[in-house]
Amino acid sequence: MGASNFTNQVDNVFLFILIVSVVLLIGITTAMVYFVIKYRRSKNPHPVDIHGNVLLEVVWTIIPFFIVMGFFYYGVVDYQEMRNIPEDAMEVEVLGRMWSWMYTYPNGVQTDTLYVPLNTPIKLTIKSVDVIHSFYVPAFRIKQDAVPGLDTRMWFKAQQTGEFQVMCAEYCGDRHSYMYSQVKVLSEESFERWYARAGAEVAALAEAAEGGEADEVARTEKLIQQGRRLIKTKGCIACHTLDGARLVGPTFKGIFGKTETVIADGQEKQIVVDEEYIRRSMLEPNVEIVKGYPPAMPPQGSILNEQEIQAIIEFLKTLKANE
Repeated sequence: MGASNFTNQVDNVFLFILIVSVVLLIGITTAMVYFVIKYRRSKNPHPVDIHGNVLLEVVWTIIPFFIVMGFFYYGVVDYQEMRNIPEDAMEVEVLGRMWSWMYTYPNGVQTDTLYVPLNTPIKLTIKSVDVIHSFYVPAFRIKQDAVPGLDTRMWFKAQQTGEFQVMCAEYCGDRHSYMYSQVKVLSEESFERWYARAGAEVAALAEAAEGGEADEVARTEKLIQQGRRLIKTKGCIACHTLDGARLVGPTFKGIFGKTETVIADGQEKQIVVDEEYIRRSMLEPNVEIVKGYPPAMPPQGSILNEQEIQAIIEFLKTLKANE
């Protein structure tokens, strides 16, 4: 049994193509060797023109036709099944952006890892906020492009528990090769426990962040917890580190309160990284570019609301330079 319901189907198509190709290779090679030996110069010193053979021409037209139609038939059958999404499938939104994947569940839970239950149809609605990406799970034999401004869809049913790698199969920029994620397949009972627990945590953090927590200290702590989770699920750490190392963008360590040199309208200027600057850098990242870094960050307004921005700011305040 394959890792997904499509694994064996796709493998069988490739096996069919491989067998046909090997048979043709052996047949053509054998024929070539035979003709080289039979019609070598020492045996045929005087070449003779060979005229057409209707039967031979019909045979080498019909055989390739049926071979190609066989390829086409298997391809169409598997394609139709891949596009025929079951009505009872659980829907998960997949968001691709430079350079990470984010998964959003019906209860509002967002993760950077795709958690799915065993033997349950999963419908993926795939989007991109910047350039073309391609959601690819090799073990499941599934792949679907994520196109800006267009929702694409696919489905699968995991048939083995475990962890399976997700890749981006479309070159999408500087850190394309780092755009990895995982599918974690859980038993139905384990998934239900995770789903309920994750949903409760999200609801509690959202309530506290919106002012449901009477104690301001407790509310701030909940915001920090939410910010710590958001920089991972929203893909921030794909370009920014937490340990001071240089990446595509400036490190988050010690960023709050730091004096930075930025390029704005072609001119250098000094700014102090405060709440307002961080908010601007998320919503309009290319207005003020930190000197020495490329203008690679897309606007985050489509994936972050005001509460989430504030949560990330509160978390960044905790990342002291001397810790």
